[in-house]
Amino acid sequence: MSPPPLRQDSADYREIFLHDLPLIDTRAPVEFNKGSFPNAVSLPLMTDSERQQVGTCYKQQGQQAAIALGHELVGGKVKEARVDAWAEFARTHPDGYLFCFRGGLRSQITQQWLYDAGIPYPRITGGYKAMRHFLIEEIERAARECDFTLVGGMTGTGKTEVLAQLDNAVDLEGHANHRGSSFGKKASPQPPQIGFENALAIDVLKQRHSGSNRFVLEDESRLIGRCSVPLSLHRAMQTSPLVWLEDSRESRIERILKDYVIDLCTEFENTFGGEIGAQKFAETLRNNLANITRRLGGERYQKLDTIMHSALTQQLRDGTVDQHREWIAALLHDYYDPMYDYQLEKNGSRILFRGNQQEVVAFLREHCRI
Repeated sequence: MSPPPLRQDSADYREIFLHDLPLIDTRAPVEFNKGSFPNAVSLPLMTDSERQQVGTCYKQQGQQAAIALGHELVGGKVKEARVDAWAEFARTHPDGYLFCFRGGLRSQITQQWLYDAGIPYPRITGGYKAMRHFLIEEIERAARECDFTLVGGMTGTGKTEVLAQLDNAVDLEGHANHRGSSFGKKASPQPPQIGFENALAIDVLKQRHSGSNRFVLEDESRLIGRCSVPLSLHRAMQTSPLVWLEDSRESRIERILKDYVIDLCTEFENTFGGEIGAQKFAETLRNNLANITRRLGGERYQKLDTIMHSALTQQLRDGTVDQHREWIAALLHDYYDPMYDYQLEKNGSRILFRGNQQEVVAFLREHCRI
């Protein structure tokens, strides 16, 4: 019995990303780990070692010898296991596609082996390289064609909370899996730079497809942890108007306490297990403080580290977090607020509006609508 007809291979990258179509990434794990697409899973034709051997053979003996070695390395039970994995994905995701780096030999072989197993499955013409280029161009187009309004404000005013209430917001920190400050590291790792850019571009693509050409973003430096905002977008942000979010020092301390201490500790515990997670959380918090020693000055750092160590000891002992307020308040007064005062003075001419969270959200909904 012949296999059912094959869906056509596709180069319609826009539709693929707009509809979150599932993808088989047949590239080697090392390539996948450098960055892929949100809906892609790594089901490689070759392992890193196999790919390296085939690449060396190609350079020394040519394409035919490399292909022969590839079939030798990925044969028998190894081939059977990989075809089974692709087939399981294809049956579970009949609307998906497979791809390799350029849409060439690796995806063609994968497609052929699946077809031989009775499962026709389409591939993406141009592969990863073409899809990646499409997404880079999407960011470039948005930077040229769209309007941006930035939400600024002192640390702890709840800028991310404002974005969550808007339909046309782009959460850069969410895509970077980092809060953007020196204390922004989370329990889970940040995505690779390419993965960050791809997810960001897809977000913008979807919003523009729904009719939005006016976006609200948080006022960020170019680096969010180790993820770098695309240069064209960041340049557009630097000249965009600002809305300044205000809140009391007391409210800001409580928000920071919740986000950076209580919730973050819970996140570490859920990720690594109770006791180990709590210890990792404590180490991370103290390392974050140590990373800004130079800016704080040695004496101020030692004072804050002593307070933080005492607060963490009490928290890990009985769950009490009250002592954390002391180092948070000192850090705001001595470190963060002076930096924001400088930025506020420097960028004051760009500020359209100032207000509390409710007022800022209302302003943005009225004046920065889709």
